[in-house]
Amino acid sequence: MQFFKRNPFGHILFLKRWLIRIFGIISHGRYRRFNKLQIEGSEIIRDLPDSNVLFISNHQTYFADVAAMFHVFNASLHQRVNDIGHIGYIWNPKLNIYFVAAAETMKSGFLPKIFAYAGSVSIRRTWRNEGKDIKRQVKMSDISNIGTALKDGWLITFPQGTTTPFKPIRKGTAHIIKQFKPIVVPIVIDGFRRSFDKKGLLIKKRGILQSFQIKKALKIDYENDSIDAIVEKIEFAIEQHASFLKVTPLEEYQKEEEALNKKRDFWEMY
Repeated sequence: MQFFKRNPFGHILFLKRWLIRIFGIISHGRYRRFNKLQIEGSEIIRDLPDSNVLFISNHQTYFADVAAMFHVFNASLHQRVNDIGHIGYIWNPKLNIYFVAAAETMKSGFLPKIFAYAGSVSIRRTWRNEGKDIKRQVKMSDISNIGTALKDGWLITFPQGTTTPFKPIRKGTAHIIKQFKPIVVPIVIDGFRRSFDKKGLLIKKRGILQSFQIKKALKIDYENDSIDAIVEKIEFAIEQHASFLKVTPLEEYQKEEEALNKKRDFWEMY
């Protein structure tokens, strides 16, 4: 029956559609009323194929970044030009949008588990777990799930694997690009770490200009480009190469984050 139609991960599309609608309505004001989301390059979204598209982005919060992408992608597909003004687009969302997330994050509470149903491809991180540095083998089922998501639709990933700026790009992203040969679309965001707490659930400051720049797809020679060459292309594309430190010093980000961490959001006291 159409009501029980599922995606390749077994999620019922009817439920996923309503989850995206509900959370879309709840989160919309975070980018329109409390803060301003400035979008650039939405026309690129409309020209993309329905599947095998990998979005790569720098990372500033756990969930607010992804929520903004769901808004921007769906608004763009409904002919909005660099704007998410009227929320009518969320009534008929693109259901084959997925995002890569750490399994431990998506199991950390009731809300993350619900978000996971909306499109998470949860993976076991090989370099860090529960705040500690580790080293373990890649889980092959994680790679398979990433391939499944790309075959079915669009996949969002944060190749640094952390919200700390200018951390190294994980080479796993380059391996995925070489293996599955997706169209790779870079996104550069800013202002989210100043707007939200680290999880991206609570508003820390209002009146912040959040920028969201969609760039043209990377030119990649899937057969001949080395892993290191692809990593370097990603670094420049999402503006996390060391050369960008001259424009946005790491120390400035660290001081800003330390200041934000010292503040306690009003709602956290209850």
